[in-house]
Amino acid sequence: MVGDATFFGKRKYKNQRGVLVFRDNKEKENLIWKHILTEKVEDYLQLKLFLEKKGYEIEAVVIDGKRGVAKVFGEIPVQMCQFHQVKTITSKLTRKPKLEAGKELRKLSLTLTNATEEIFIKELNAWYEKWKDFLNEKTLNLETGRKHFTHKKLRSAYRGLNRNLPYLFTYQKYPELKIPNTTNALDGGVFAHLKKLLKNHSGLRNELREKLVGDFLNQKK
Repeated sequence: MVGDATFFGKRKYKNQRGVLVFRDNKEKENLIWKHILTEKVEDYLQLKLFLEKKGYEIEAVVIDGKRGVAKVFGEIPVQMCQFHQVKTITSKLTRKPKLEAGKELRKLSLTLTNATEEIFIKELNAWYEKWKDFLNEKTLNLETGRKHFTHKKLRSAYRGLNRNLPYLFTYQKYPELKIPNTTNALDGGVFAHLKKLLKNHSGLRNELREKLVGDFLNQKK
């Protein structure tokens, strides 16, 4: 059996274990999942190896962007969910950045889903050249006598986006694989339905709750 363009996603719940899910996009099937307290790269590797032992051939993957996960798959094409990238930028800059540099960077990030890799990289580089001195500004802490970067969140947003560039346009490089550019089939589909189900059974003990999750994922197409 071949697992093509497999999604990898997780759902966390307050004070309870979350669930890490591997989903076959073409067959619309949840292949395997694992309840986790914290998301670790080792969990992805464990489930990947399990699938391969079962005879699956992973042609490509779509991930949400956790650092280190892409390396688990070696030469397998990895696409980072563009929606998660935009969400990360927004979490650092807000939806309405006050700084002009932040406004421009968030506006640029919103073009991800419609841009080509060449054009996006060109525009991101142009943004950096325009604002690099601003990004490198430092402020002196009068109490410690040490300097720190003045615009930490802006720097973090840019550096994260720049670091993820190798994985943001993979779907364009392998058109024959028809790789999705987001994990929406999990986040907006499977996890959205799962969230509603758990809301209706909020009083369950953890063991029964996790059994309910497993039964749902086993049946959900």
